[in-house]
Amino acid sequence: MVVLDEMPKRERSPVAIDLLRSKKAYTTLGAFMAFDAVVYAIPLPFVTEGLDKVNFPSRYRWIFPPIKAAAAVGLLAAKRFPALGRLTTAMLTLYFVLAVGSHIRARDFTGSIGAAGFFLATFGTMSALGPPRDTA
Repeated sequence: MVVLDEMPKRERSPVAIDLLRSKKAYTTLGAFMAFDAVVYAIPLPFVTEGLDKVNFPSRYRWIFPPIKAAAAVGLLAAKRFPALGRLTTAMLTLYFVLAVGSHIRARDFTGSIGAAGFFLATFGTMSALGPPRDTA
């Protein structure tokens, strides 16, 4: 029988923590943010409808594609530049705090607030844990 205190720290971390610290998570979420930047740049109808629901002014909507593109760059660069990865996840945490707040203020309790809440929890956790460090 193995006593928990005798196990190396690496073996004690839950799978979810390992996943959120993985290079794969940063790469996948970086690719998603790049895709999302394109979706917001077009913008697709569901984007416009979602922003209308939270009463986001149309004259400021141009800001979303550059924000999402910058987030994609920061997430994709996290392996090589861990500090940039952590700054990016911290800024995305703030972004999704504001998104959840916008949905609450507008009383929009559709699936969009759930998605924003999921990303808030994900990026908040990733920010607290920090990105993977290249040990090679």
